[in-house]
Amino acid sequence: MSERWTAEEAHTWFEAQPWHVGCNFTPSYAINQLEMWQPETFDLAIMERELRLASSIGMNSARVYLHDLLWMQDAQGFLERVDQFLSVADQQGIRIMLVLFDSCWDPEPCLGLQRAPRAGVHNSGWVQSPGVPVLHDHGQHGRLEAYVRGVVERFAADPRVFAWDIWNEPDNGPEVALCDPALLSAKADLVVPLMVAAFGWARECKPTQPLTSGIWLGDWSAPDLLSPIQRAQTSHSDIISFHNYGTAEDFVTRVRWLSAMGRPLLCTEFMARPAGSTFQAILPAAREHRVGTFCWGLVRGKTQTHLPWDNWSSPLPEVTKDAWFHDIFDETGTPYDAAEIEFLRMLSAV
Repeated sequence: MSERWTAEEAHTWFEAQPWHVGCNFTPSYAINQLEMWQPETFDLAIMERELRLASSIGMNSARVYLHDLLWMQDAQGFLERVDQFLSVADQQGIRIMLVLFDSCWDPEPCLGLQRAPRAGVHNSGWVQSPGVPVLHDHGQHGRLEAYVRGVVERFAADPRVFAWDIWNEPDNGPEVALCDPALLSAKADLVVPLMVAAFGWARECKPTQPLTSGIWLGDWSAPDLLSPIQRAQTSHSDIISFHNYGTAEDFVTRVRWLSAMGRPLLCTEFMARPAGSTFQAILPAAREHRVGTFCWGLVRGKTQTHLPWDNWSSPLPEVTKDAWFHDIFDETGTPYDAAEIEFLRMLSAV
């Protein structure tokens, strides 16, 4: 089995990179990862148009979610669609971080026609990968290994892919939303062995890109304060990634905490306008500390992530233009806030 990159190798890789500034990208037509990629709904023209918007404001990177069921459905067709997407992104000067697994939102994903968005609800159709039933079913873990190996091997030396995110927020999901210690522990017991195995499967494909999994909640100011799942994430990551939806002060505090690990940093999720996590607040701090950054969302669409998190289970009336939570443009390409666009273009020109 190949080894985790040394800190020196990670820094050598990072110093050869541009400052990564981008978004978490789901095209506006898709309610989730499955609708983005399934052959019946895959729409390269819309992706191209929306990635052009990202490029127009100086973004050079995007973080994009895959799903294990897409591999099970049609592995070769899935890889071909990913390849087509990477080509379109490359034409816009955007390199991609691919996310293999995700523990957020609906724990029982299904192939086929995806449900319509629930009116007034943030991310009402997003699905976990793998679903919780598969976490429990060790008989299906072999196909998860085939998925990881198949995707990573295909793109292991592809310059259009700059990093691999093995597992998004592995300790998240509605089944632990109440922070019940028993539920949190049960989820970790299921996820940690599979996540560590997934790091190993990916590493054995000898990718030229780094592997990571981002931590997102709690106090990271000392190693003994990390949860077992966070220790597994950070100890297997070549570069350290994290999520932060707080103020600039909170962002910088967490950067200082994580810098003690001695590895390059990526903030793979940020921007929650009402919480003070804005482009104008975060990006200057990120640039100063050379932390790559990825806001949540690009074009408002079926994910409805312009709505706030706290209405996921309690629908609220459609918010006005003045209250967007995530996302940058509406479906016509009109920006939510022209001042944000001017700021992003100015920052990319520096």
